[in-house]
Amino acid sequence: MWHNFLFGAKTVLLLAVVLGSDKRVTATDMFTSMNDIEKGLTTQRTLASNLKSYIGKEIERITQLQRVANELEQRSSDALSNTDDFLNNPVNAYLLIKKFSLEWNNNVNEYINNRNTDEFLQYLTERGGSLPNKDDLFGSAMALLRLQDVYALPTSKMAHGLINEASHSATMTADDCFQLGTIAYFRDDHYHAVLWLTEALKIDSEEKEKTVSRSLILDYLSFSIWKQGNVLHAYNLTLEWLQLEPGHERALNNLRSYEETIRSDEGLLRQAANPSQVQLRNQRKKDDYRSTEEYDNYERLCRGEKTQEIANSHLLTCQYRRHHPMFYINPLREEVIHLSPRVVLYHEIATNAEIKRIKEVATPKLHRSGVFQLTENDNPFTEYRTSKSAWVSTEEDPEGRLASLNRKAMALSNLTLETAELLQVLNYGIGGQYEPHHDFARPNEIYTFEEWRGNRIATVMYYLSDVEAGGGTAFNLIGLHSPPKKGSCILWYNLMLNGEGDFRTKHAGCPVLIGNKWVVTKWFHSNGQEFNRPCAVSPEQ
Repeated sequence: MWHNFLFGAKTVLLLAVVLGSDKRVTATDMFTSMNDIEKGLTTQRTLASNLKSYIGKEIERITQLQRVANELEQRSSDALSNTDDFLNNPVNAYLLIKKFSLEWNNNVNEYINNRNTDEFLQYLTERGGSLPNKDDLFGSAMALLRLQDVYALPTSKMAHGLINEASHSATMTADDCFQLGTIAYFRDDHYHAVLWLTEALKIDSEEKEKTVSRSLILDYLSFSIWKQGNVLHAYNLTLEWLQLEPGHERALNNLRSYEETIRSDEGLLRQAANPSQVQLRNQRKKDDYRSTEEYDNYERLCRGEKTQEIANSHLLTCQYRRHHPMFYINPLREEVIHLSPRVVLYHEIATNAEIKRIKEVATPKLHRSGVFQLTENDNPFTEYRTSKSAWVSTEEDPEGRLASLNRKAMALSNLTLETAELLQVLNYGIGGQYEPHHDFARPNEIYTFEEWRGNRIATVMYYLSDVEAGGGTAFNLIGLHSPPKKGSCILWYNLMLNGEGDFRTKHAGCPVLIGNKWVVTKWFHSNGQEFNRPCAVSPEQ
Protein backbone atom coordinates (compact mmCIF):
# COMPACT_ATOMS: atom_id res chain seq x y z
CA MET A 1 0.00 0.00 0.00
CA TRP A 2 2.70 2.49 1.02
CA HIS A 3 4.63 1.92 -2.20
CA ASN A 4 1.61 2.60 -4.38
CA PHE A 5 0.84 5.78 -2.47
CA LEU A 6 4.37 7.10 -2.59
CA PHE A 7 4.93 6.78 -6.31
CA GLY A 8 1.35 6.90 -7.54
CA ALA A 9 0.34 10.24 -6.08
CA LYS A 10 2.61 12.50 -8.10
CA THR A 11 -0.14 15.07 -8.66
CA VAL A 12 -0.63 15.48 -4.94
CA LEU A 13 3.09 15.77 -4.35
CA LEU A 14 3.56 18.23 -7.22
CA LEU A 15 0.83 20.51 -5.89
CA ALA A 16 2.37 20.41 -2.45
CA VAL A 17 5.82 21.24 -3.82
CA VAL A 18 4.53 24.07 -6.03
CA LEU A 19 2.67 25.61 -3.12
CA GLY A 20 5.37 24.79 -0.59
CA SER A 21 6.28 28.43 -0.05
CA ASP A 22 2.98 28.85 1.78
CA LYS A 23 3.57 27.37 5.23
CA ARG A 24 -0.11 26.50 5.47
CA VAL A 25 0.16 24.15 2.52
CA THR A 26 2.56 21.63 4.03
CA ALA A 27 2.37 18.31 5.77
CA THR A 28 4.10 17.51 9.04
CA ASP A 29 6.38 14.49 8.60
CA MET A 30 3.65 12.42 6.97
CA PHE A 31 6.14 9.69 6.10
CA THR A 32 6.79 8.93 9.79
CA SER A 33 3.25 7.64 10.50
CA MET A 34 1.12 5.18 8.55
CA ASN A 35 -1.92 6.77 10.18
CA ASP A 36 -1.09 10.06 8.44
CA ILE A 37 -0.35 8.29 5.17
CA GLU A 38 -3.79 6.66 5.31
CA LYS A 39 -5.25 10.14 5.66
CA GLY A 40 -3.21 11.08 2.59
CA LEU A 41 -4.96 8.36 0.59
CA THR A 42 -8.34 9.87 1.50
CA THR A 43 -7.04 13.31 0.60
CA GLN A 44 -5.87 11.96 -2.75
CA ARG A 45 -9.40 10.79 -3.57
CA THR A 46 -10.95 14.09 -2.43
CA LEU A 47 -8.36 16.04 -4.38
CA ALA A 48 -9.15 14.06 -7.53
CA SER A 49 -12.85 14.90 -7.15
CA ASN A 50 -12.15 18.59 -6.59
CA LEU A 51 -9.68 18.67 -9.46
CA LYS A 52 -12.28 17.21 -11.81
CA SER A 53 -14.78 19.82 -10.65
CA TYR A 54 -12.20 22.54 -11.26
CA ILE A 55 -11.46 21.18 -14.75
CA GLY A 56 -15.21 21.14 -15.56
CA LYS A 57 -15.58 24.78 -14.54
CA GLU A 58 -12.51 25.70 -16.58
CA ILE A 59 -13.90 23.97 -19.66
CA GLU A 60 -17.17 25.90 -19.26
CA ARG A 61 -15.22 29.15 -18.83
CA ILE A 62 -13.13 28.55 -21.95
CA THR A 63 -16.28 27.65 -23.90
CA GLN A 64 -17.87 30.97 -22.95
CA LEU A 65 -14.67 32.85 -23.79
CA GLN A 66 -14.69 31.15 -27.20
CA ARG A 67 -18.29 32.35 -27.73
CA VAL A 68 -17.33 35.94 -26.82
CA ALA A 69 -14.34 35.83 -29.18
CA ASN A 70 -16.52 34.52 -32.05
CA GLU A 71 -19.08 37.28 -31.48
CA LEU A 72 -16.37 39.97 -31.45
CA GLU A 73 -14.81 38.56 -34.59
CA GLN A 74 -18.14 38.46 -36.43
CA ARG A 75 -19.13 42.01 -35.43
CA SER A 76 -15.69 43.32 -36.30
CA SER A 77 -15.85 41.63 -39.71
CA ASP A 78 -19.26 43.13 -40.43
CA ALA A 79 -18.21 46.59 -39.33
CA LEU A 80 -14.90 46.67 -41.18
CA SER A 81 -16.52 45.60 -44.43
CA ASN A 82 -18.04 49.12 -44.68
CA THR A 83 -16.73 51.29 -41.87
CA ASP A 84 -18.42 54.55 -42.93
CA ASP A 85 -21.89 53.06 -43.20
CA PHE A 86 -21.41 51.26 -39.88
CA LEU A 87 -20.23 54.28 -37.90
CA ASN A 88 -22.64 56.71 -39.57
CA ASN A 89 -25.43 54.86 -37.83
CA PRO A 90 -25.58 56.26 -34.26
CA VAL A 91 -27.06 53.00 -32.94
CA ASN A 92 -24.04 51.07 -34.17
CA ALA A 93 -21.69 53.59 -32.56
CA TYR A 94 -23.60 53.35 -29.29
CA LEU A 95 -23.53 49.54 -29.35
CA LEU A 96 -19.79 49.55 -30.05
CA ILE A 97 -19.10 51.81 -27.09
CA LYS A 98 -21.48 49.80 -24.90
CA LYS A 99 -19.74 46.58 -25.91
CA PHE A 100 -16.37 47.79 -24.66
CA SER A 101 -17.40 49.98 -21.73
CA LEU A 102 -19.87 47.57 -20.14
CA GLU A 103 -20.10 44.15 -21.74
CA TRP A 104 -16.36 43.72 -22.13
CA ASN A 105 -15.77 44.52 -18.47
CA ASN A 106 -18.46 42.00 -17.60
CA ASN A 107 -16.75 39.42 -19.76
CA VAL A 108 -13.40 40.17 -18.11
CA ASN A 109 -14.90 39.76 -14.66
CA GLU A 110 -16.89 36.66 -15.60
CA TYR A 111 -14.51 34.69 -17.77
CA ILE A 112 -10.98 36.12 -17.60
CA ASN A 113 -10.54 36.97 -13.93
CA ASN A 114 -10.14 33.34 -12.90
CA ARG A 115 -12.19 32.81 -9.75
CA ASN A 116 -12.17 29.06 -10.32
CA THR A 117 -8.43 28.94 -9.79
CA ASP A 118 -8.66 31.13 -6.69
CA GLU A 119 -11.30 28.80 -5.23
CA PHE A 120 -9.21 25.72 -6.00
CA LEU A 121 -6.08 27.27 -4.51
CA GLN A 122 -8.07 28.18 -1.42
CA TYR A 123 -9.14 24.54 -1.13
CA LEU A 124 -5.50 23.44 -1.37
CA THR A 125 -4.53 25.93 1.33
CA GLU A 126 -7.23 24.64 3.66
CA ARG A 127 -6.29 21.01 3.03
CA GLY A 128 -2.57 21.64 2.92
CA GLY A 129 -1.82 19.77 6.14
CA SER A 130 -2.94 16.54 4.47
CA LEU A 131 -0.63 16.88 1.47
CA PRO A 132 2.92 15.51 1.40
CA ASN A 133 5.76 17.92 0.74
CA LYS A 134 9.39 17.69 -0.36
CA ASP A 135 10.50 16.62 3.10
CA ASP A 136 8.04 13.73 2.95
CA LEU A 137 9.40 12.71 -0.45
CA PHE A 138 12.93 12.76 0.93
CA GLY A 139 11.91 10.88 4.09
CA SER A 140 10.00 8.22 2.19
CA ALA A 141 12.89 7.77 -0.24
CA MET A 142 15.27 7.27 2.69
CA ALA A 143 12.81 4.73 4.09
CA LEU A 144 12.89 2.70 0.87
CA LEU A 145 16.67 2.67 0.86
CA ARG A 146 16.69 1.67 4.54
CA LEU A 147 14.33 -1.22 3.87
CA GLN A 148 16.44 -2.29 0.94
CA ASP A 149 19.54 -2.45 3.15
CA VAL A 150 18.09 -4.02 6.28
CA TYR A 151 16.08 -6.67 4.46
CA ALA A 152 18.55 -7.20 1.58
CA LEU A 153 15.89 -6.49 -1.05
CA PRO A 154 16.96 -6.72 -4.71
CA THR A 155 16.49 -3.43 -6.55
CA SER A 156 14.73 -5.03 -9.52
CA LYS A 157 12.17 -6.79 -7.32
CA MET A 158 11.42 -3.60 -5.43
CA ALA A 159 10.98 -1.69 -8.67
CA HIS A 160 8.50 -4.31 -9.87
CA GLY A 161 6.53 -4.22 -6.63
CA LEU A 162 7.71 -7.56 -5.27
CA ILE A 163 8.44 -6.78 -1.64
CA ASN A 164 7.94 -10.35 -0.49
CA GLU A 165 6.05 -13.44 -1.55
CA ALA A 166 2.66 -12.10 -0.48
CA SER A 167 2.87 -8.38 -1.22
CA HIS A 168 2.75 -6.68 -4.59
CA SER A 169 2.62 -2.95 -5.22
CA ALA A 170 2.60 -0.67 -8.23
CA THR A 171 5.45 -1.10 -10.71
CA MET A 172 7.89 1.79 -10.76
CA THR A 173 8.63 3.70 -13.95
CA ALA A 174 12.09 4.67 -15.12
CA ASP A 175 11.42 8.16 -13.77
CA ASP A 176 10.41 6.77 -10.35
CA CYS A 177 13.72 4.92 -10.14
CA PHE A 178 15.62 7.93 -11.48
CA GLN A 179 14.15 10.25 -8.85
CA LEU A 180 15.05 7.79 -6.08
CA GLY A 181 18.56 7.44 -7.48
CA THR A 182 19.10 11.20 -7.66
CA ILE A 183 17.96 11.66 -4.06
CA ALA A 184 20.72 9.22 -3.08
CA TYR A 185 23.11 10.95 -5.51
CA PHE A 186 22.71 14.36 -3.87
CA ARG A 187 23.34 12.77 -0.46
CA ASP A 188 26.68 11.55 -1.81
CA ASP A 189 25.27 8.03 -1.46
CA HIS A 190 26.56 6.66 -4.72
CA TYR A 191 26.00 3.04 -3.68
CA HIS A 192 22.22 3.45 -3.80
CA ALA A 193 22.47 5.91 -6.69
CA VAL A 194 24.14 3.23 -8.82
CA LEU A 195 21.51 0.64 -7.88
CA TRP A 196 18.52 2.79 -8.74
CA LEU A 197 19.93 4.68 -11.73
CA THR A 198 20.99 1.35 -13.25
CA GLU A 199 17.44 0.10 -12.73
CA ALA A 200 16.10 3.30 -14.31
CA LEU A 201 18.28 2.68 -17.36
CA LYS A 202 17.02 -0.90 -17.61
CA ILE A 203 13.35 0.07 -17.34
CA ASP A 204 13.85 2.92 -19.82
CA SER A 205 14.99 0.35 -22.38
CA GLU A 206 11.66 -1.45 -21.92
CA GLU A 207 9.32 1.54 -21.78
CA LYS A 208 7.27 2.33 -24.87
CA GLU A 209 6.13 5.66 -23.45
CA LYS A 210 9.29 7.24 -22.05
CA THR A 211 9.06 8.81 -18.58
CA VAL A 212 12.55 10.31 -18.30
CA SER A 213 15.40 11.34 -20.61
CA ARG A 214 17.87 8.49 -21.08
CA SER A 215 20.74 10.95 -21.45
CA LEU A 216 19.82 12.41 -18.06
CA ILE A 217 20.02 8.96 -16.47
CA LEU A 218 23.40 8.35 -18.12
CA ASP A 219 24.65 11.73 -16.88
CA TYR A 220 24.03 10.90 -13.21
CA LEU A 221 24.80 7.19 -13.45
CA SER A 222 28.18 7.60 -15.16
CA PHE A 223 29.34 9.97 -12.42
CA SER A 224 28.10 7.74 -9.56
CA ILE A 225 29.71 4.68 -11.12
CA TRP A 226 32.97 6.61 -11.43
CA LYS A 227 32.71 7.67 -7.76
CA GLN A 228 32.39 3.98 -6.85
CA GLY A 229 35.72 3.27 -8.58
CA ASN A 230 34.57 2.04 -12.01
CA VAL A 231 36.38 4.19 -14.54
CA LEU A 232 35.88 1.86 -17.51
CA HIS A 233 32.14 1.55 -16.88
CA ALA A 234 31.86 5.32 -16.51
CA TYR A 235 33.77 5.75 -19.79
CA ASN A 236 31.42 3.42 -21.69
CA LEU A 237 28.29 5.05 -20.24
CA THR A 238 29.62 8.48 -21.21
CA LEU A 239 30.16 7.24 -24.78
CA GLU A 240 26.50 6.20 -24.89
CA TRP A 241 25.52 9.58 -23.46
CA LEU A 242 27.43 11.36 -26.25
CA GLN A 243 25.66 9.25 -28.87
CA LEU A 244 22.40 10.76 -27.62
CA GLU A 245 23.80 14.28 -27.09
CA PRO A 246 26.81 14.78 -29.38
CA GLY A 247 28.97 17.70 -28.36
CA HIS A 248 27.66 17.88 -24.78
CA GLU A 249 30.41 19.90 -23.08
CA ARG A 250 30.38 18.20 -19.67
CA ALA A 251 30.18 14.74 -21.22
CA LEU A 252 33.18 15.52 -23.41
CA ASN A 253 35.17 16.84 -20.44
CA ASN A 254 34.31 13.76 -18.40
CA LEU A 255 35.30 11.48 -21.27
CA ARG A 256 38.69 13.16 -21.59
CA SER A 257 39.26 12.82 -17.84
CA TYR A 258 38.38 9.10 -17.93
CA GLU A 259 40.67 8.55 -20.93
CA GLU A 260 43.60 10.18 -19.11
CA THR A 261 42.99 8.02 -16.05
CA ILE A 262 42.87 4.83 -18.13
CA ARG A 263 46.03 5.70 -20.12
CA SER A 264 48.00 6.36 -16.94
CA ASP A 265 47.09 3.03 -15.29
CA GLU A 266 48.48 -0.21 -16.75
CA GLY A 267 45.91 -2.28 -14.90
CA LEU A 268 43.06 -0.31 -16.43
CA LEU A 269 44.63 -0.60 -19.88
CA ARG A 270 44.68 -4.39 -19.54
CA GLN A 271 41.06 -4.38 -18.38
CA ALA A 272 40.09 -2.12 -21.29
CA ALA A 273 41.26 -4.85 -23.66
CA ASN A 274 38.57 -7.18 -22.21
CA PRO A 275 35.83 -4.83 -20.93
CA SER A 276 33.23 -7.62 -20.68
CA GLN A 277 35.37 -9.30 -18.01
CA VAL A 278 35.48 -6.23 -15.75
CA GLN A 279 33.26 -6.58 -12.67
CA LEU A 280 31.28 -3.59 -11.45
CA ARG A 281 32.28 -2.51 -7.94
CA ASN A 282 29.55 -1.01 -5.83
CA GLN A 283 30.25 -1.29 -2.13
CA ARG A 284 27.85 0.09 0.46
CA LYS A 285 29.63 2.74 2.49
CA LYS A 286 28.89 2.75 6.23
CA ASP A 287 29.89 4.98 9.11
CA ASP A 288 31.94 3.58 11.98
CA TYR A 289 28.94 2.37 14.00
CA ARG A 290 27.15 0.74 11.06
CA SER A 291 30.38 -1.08 10.22
CA THR A 292 30.41 -2.88 13.57
CA GLU A 293 29.41 -6.47 14.21
CA GLU A 294 26.82 -5.17 16.68
CA TYR A 295 24.97 -3.21 13.99
CA ASP A 296 25.32 -6.04 11.51
CA ASN A 297 23.68 -8.36 14.05
CA TYR A 298 20.80 -5.89 14.38
CA GLU A 299 20.12 -6.02 10.64
CA ARG A 300 20.47 -9.80 10.58
CA LEU A 301 18.03 -10.22 13.45
CA CYS A 302 15.52 -8.01 11.67
CA ARG A 303 15.81 -10.30 8.64
CA GLY A 304 15.06 -13.28 10.87
CA GLU A 305 18.60 -14.65 10.81
CA LYS A 306 20.21 -16.32 13.78
CA THR A 307 23.19 -14.41 15.16
CA GLN A 308 24.03 -16.52 18.22
CA GLU A 309 22.69 -19.30 20.39
CA ILE A 310 20.20 -18.19 23.05
CA ALA A 311 21.90 -18.89 26.39
CA ASN A 312 20.28 -21.70 28.38
CA SER A 313 17.49 -22.01 25.84
CA HIS A 314 16.59 -25.42 27.30
CA LEU A 315 15.45 -23.62 30.47
CA LEU A 316 13.01 -21.30 28.68
CA THR A 317 9.39 -21.94 29.63
CA CYS A 318 5.78 -21.27 28.71
CA GLN A 319 3.18 -21.35 31.46
CA TYR A 320 0.02 -19.84 32.91
CA ARG A 321 0.78 -17.33 35.66
CA ARG A 322 -1.53 -16.25 38.49
CA HIS A 323 0.91 -14.27 40.63
CA HIS A 324 -1.54 -11.36 41.07
CA PRO A 325 -5.26 -11.34 41.98
CA MET A 326 -6.00 -9.69 38.63
CA PHE A 327 -4.95 -12.92 36.90
CA TYR A 328 -6.63 -15.51 39.13
CA ILE A 329 -9.60 -16.05 36.80
CA ASN A 330 -7.90 -15.22 33.52
CA PRO A 331 -4.24 -16.25 34.00
CA LEU A 332 -1.37 -14.73 32.11
CA ARG A 333 -0.06 -16.67 29.12
CA GLU A 334 3.62 -16.19 29.89
CA GLU A 335 6.50 -17.12 27.59
CA VAL A 336 10.01 -16.56 28.92
CA ILE A 337 12.07 -15.86 25.79
CA HIS A 338 15.38 -14.99 27.52
CA LEU A 339 16.72 -15.68 31.00
CA SER A 340 19.52 -13.19 31.61
CA PRO A 341 18.56 -10.47 31.02
CA ARG A 342 15.04 -11.71 31.68
CA VAL A 343 12.73 -10.95 28.75
CA VAL A 344 9.15 -12.17 28.94
CA LEU A 345 6.35 -12.21 26.38
CA TYR A 346 2.71 -12.19 27.50
CA HIS A 347 0.17 -13.35 24.93
CA GLU A 348 -3.40 -12.08 24.46
CA ILE A 349 -3.18 -9.58 27.31
CA ALA A 350 -4.57 -6.44 25.62
CA THR A 351 -8.19 -6.67 24.47
CA ASN A 352 -9.52 -5.36 21.17
CA ALA A 353 -11.60 -2.80 23.07
CA GLU A 354 -8.52 -1.50 24.89
CA ILE A 355 -6.54 -1.32 21.66
CA LYS A 356 -9.30 0.50 19.81
CA ARG A 357 -9.77 3.02 22.61
CA ILE A 358 -6.12 3.91 23.09
CA LYS A 359 -5.73 4.50 19.34
CA GLU A 360 -8.76 6.80 19.40
CA VAL A 361 -7.31 8.83 22.26
CA ALA A 362 -3.79 9.01 20.82
CA THR A 363 -4.45 9.64 17.13
CA PRO A 364 -5.29 13.38 17.35
CA LYS A 365 -2.14 13.96 19.42
CA LEU A 366 0.41 12.11 17.28
CA HIS A 367 3.56 14.08 16.52
CA ARG A 368 7.06 13.29 15.29
CA SER A 369 8.96 11.16 17.80
CA GLY A 370 12.18 12.65 19.12
CA VAL A 371 15.15 11.36 21.07
CA PHE A 372 16.81 12.65 24.22
CA GLN A 373 19.19 15.56 23.67
CA LEU A 374 22.48 15.69 25.54
CA THR A 375 23.01 19.31 24.48
CA GLU A 376 20.78 22.12 23.24
CA ASN A 377 22.37 21.83 19.80
CA ASP A 378 21.38 18.18 19.32
CA ASN A 379 18.57 17.56 16.84
CA PRO A 380 15.73 15.62 18.55
CA PHE A 381 14.52 14.33 15.17
CA THR A 382 16.78 11.79 13.51
CA GLU A 383 16.70 9.20 10.76
CA TYR A 384 17.38 6.43 13.26
CA ARG A 385 13.97 7.01 14.86
CA THR A 386 11.07 7.43 12.45
CA SER A 387 7.62 7.30 14.01
CA LYS A 388 4.95 9.50 15.55
CA SER A 389 4.08 9.34 19.20
CA ALA A 390 1.64 10.67 21.75
CA TRP A 391 1.60 10.65 25.54
CA VAL A 392 -1.82 9.70 26.89
CA SER A 393 -3.24 9.86 30.39
CA THR A 394 -5.90 7.67 31.98
CA GLU A 395 -7.82 10.90 32.67
CA GLU A 396 -8.45 11.22 28.93
CA ASP A 397 -10.44 7.99 28.92
CA PRO A 398 -13.58 7.93 31.09
CA GLU A 399 -14.26 4.40 29.82
CA GLY A 400 -11.29 3.14 31.83
CA ARG A 401 -9.58 1.19 29.01
CA LEU A 402 -6.29 3.04 29.44
CA ALA A 403 -6.40 2.53 33.19
CA SER A 404 -6.87 -1.18 32.56
CA LEU A 405 -3.66 -1.30 30.48
CA ASN A 406 -1.85 0.54 33.28
CA ARG A 407 -3.08 -1.91 35.91
CA LYS A 408 -2.07 -4.90 33.83
CA ALA A 409 1.43 -3.49 33.32
CA MET A 410 1.71 -2.86 37.04
CA ALA A 411 0.49 -6.36 37.96
CA LEU A 412 2.62 -8.35 35.54
CA SER A 413 5.79 -6.38 36.41
CA ASN A 414 5.01 -6.18 40.15
CA LEU A 415 6.06 -2.52 40.14
CA THR A 416 4.32 0.60 41.42
CA LEU A 417 2.77 3.17 39.10
CA GLU A 418 3.60 6.09 41.41
CA THR A 419 6.78 7.06 39.57
CA ALA A 420 5.89 5.58 36.17
CA GLU A 421 5.56 7.64 33.01
CA LEU A 422 2.34 8.15 31.08
CA LEU A 423 1.51 5.65 28.36
CA GLN A 424 3.34 6.48 25.13
CA VAL A 425 1.62 5.42 21.91
CA LEU A 426 3.70 5.08 18.75
CA ASN A 427 2.66 4.64 15.13
CA TYR A 428 5.42 3.89 12.63
CA GLY A 429 5.52 5.18 9.07
CA ILE A 430 7.19 4.05 5.84
CA GLY A 431 10.07 1.84 6.95
CA GLY A 432 9.44 3.11 10.49
CA GLN A 433 12.16 2.10 12.94
CA TYR A 434 14.11 2.90 16.08
CA GLU A 435 17.72 1.79 15.76
CA PRO A 436 19.51 0.07 18.71
CA HIS A 437 19.28 2.05 21.95
CA HIS A 438 18.87 1.68 25.69
CA ASP A 439 15.76 2.79 27.56
CA PHE A 440 17.69 3.71 30.72
CA ALA A 441 19.77 6.84 31.20
CA ARG A 442 23.53 6.35 31.27
CA PRO A 443 25.76 8.27 33.72
CA ASN A 444 26.32 11.14 31.25
CA GLU A 445 22.54 11.39 30.81
CA ILE A 446 21.79 11.78 34.52
CA TYR A 447 19.35 14.66 33.94
CA THR A 448 17.30 12.80 31.34
CA PHE A 449 14.60 11.96 33.89
CA GLU A 450 13.21 13.88 36.85
CA GLU A 451 15.10 13.20 40.06
CA TRP A 452 11.98 12.10 41.93
CA ARG A 453 11.39 9.31 39.39
CA GLY A 454 14.85 7.82 39.20
CA ASN A 455 16.05 5.81 36.22
CA ARG A 456 13.89 3.60 34.00
CA ILE A 457 13.85 0.26 35.74
CA ALA A 458 11.54 -1.68 33.42
CA THR A 459 9.81 -1.49 30.03
CA VAL A 460 6.39 -2.94 29.26
CA MET A 461 5.46 -2.65 25.58
CA TYR A 462 2.08 -3.68 24.19
CA TYR A 463 1.76 -4.57 20.51
CA LEU A 464 -1.46 -2.95 19.23
CA SER A 465 -1.37 -4.41 15.71
CA ASP A 466 -0.13 -7.34 13.71
CA VAL A 467 2.59 -6.50 11.18
CA GLU A 468 2.81 -8.58 8.02
CA ALA A 469 6.58 -8.23 7.66
CA GLY A 470 9.27 -6.51 9.68
CA GLY A 471 8.67 -4.32 12.71
CA GLY A 472 9.98 -6.78 15.30
CA THR A 473 11.86 -5.97 18.51
CA ALA A 474 15.52 -6.99 18.22
CA PHE A 475 17.96 -7.30 21.13
CA ASN A 476 21.16 -7.27 19.09
CA LEU A 477 23.59 -8.04 21.95
CA ILE A 478 21.85 -11.25 23.03
CA GLY A 479 20.63 -12.49 19.63
CA LEU A 480 16.92 -12.17 20.45
CA HIS A 481 14.11 -11.14 18.10
CA SER A 482 10.42 -10.84 19.00
CA PRO A 483 7.93 -10.27 16.15
CA PRO A 484 4.92 -8.06 16.91
CA LYS A 485 1.63 -9.82 17.60
CA LYS A 486 -1.54 -7.86 18.29
CA GLY A 487 -2.67 -8.06 21.90
CA SER A 488 0.63 -9.34 23.32
CA CYS A 489 3.18 -7.43 25.35
CA ILE A 490 6.86 -7.78 26.11
CA LEU A 491 8.55 -7.00 29.44
CA TRP A 492 12.19 -6.58 30.40
CA TYR A 493 14.14 -4.91 33.22
CA ASN A 494 16.55 -2.18 32.15
CA LEU A 495 18.50 -2.00 35.42
CA MET A 496 20.55 -4.59 37.25
CA LEU A 497 19.67 -5.35 40.87
CA ASN A 498 22.35 -2.90 42.05
CA GLY A 499 20.72 -0.09 40.05
CA GLU A 500 23.26 0.01 37.23
CA GLY A 501 22.08 -0.08 33.63
CA ASP A 502 21.92 -3.50 32.02
CA PHE A 503 23.63 -2.82 28.71
CA ARG A 504 22.56 -6.22 27.41
CA THR A 505 19.03 -4.81 27.04
CA LYS A 506 20.06 -2.71 24.06
CA HIS A 507 17.21 -3.16 21.60
CA ALA A 508 15.70 -1.80 18.42
CA GLY A 509 12.41 -1.49 16.61
CA CYS A 510 13.12 -3.11 13.24
CA PRO A 511 11.93 -1.21 10.16
CA VAL A 512 8.35 -1.97 9.18
CA LEU A 513 8.51 -3.69 5.80
CA ILE A 514 4.80 -4.34 5.22
CA GLY A 515 1.99 -3.32 7.52
CA ASN A 516 0.98 -0.70 10.06
CA LYS A 517 2.74 -0.95 13.42
CA TRP A 518 1.20 0.46 16.58
CA VAL A 519 2.68 -0.01 20.07
CA VAL A 520 2.13 1.52 23.49
CA THR A 521 4.91 1.60 26.06
CA LYS A 522 4.80 1.93 29.84
CA TRP A 523 8.09 2.84 31.49
CA PHE A 524 8.51 2.17 35.22
CA HIS A 525 11.13 4.04 37.25
CA SER A 526 13.37 2.95 40.07
CA ASN A 527 12.18 5.25 42.85
CA GLY A 528 9.37 3.74 44.89
CA GLN A 529 10.27 0.16 43.94
CA GLU A 530 12.36 -0.56 47.05
CA PHE A 531 9.97 -3.22 48.35
CA ASN A 532 8.76 -4.46 44.94
CA ARG A 533 12.22 -5.14 43.50
CA PRO A 534 14.74 -4.84 46.34
CA CYS A 535 18.23 -3.63 45.53
CA ALA A 536 21.34 -5.78 45.89
CA VAL A 537 25.07 -5.13 46.14
CA SER A 538 25.99 -7.28 43.15
CA PRO A 539 24.20 -6.96 39.79
CA GLU A 540 22.93 -10.55 39.62
CA GLN A 541 22.28 -11.22 43.32
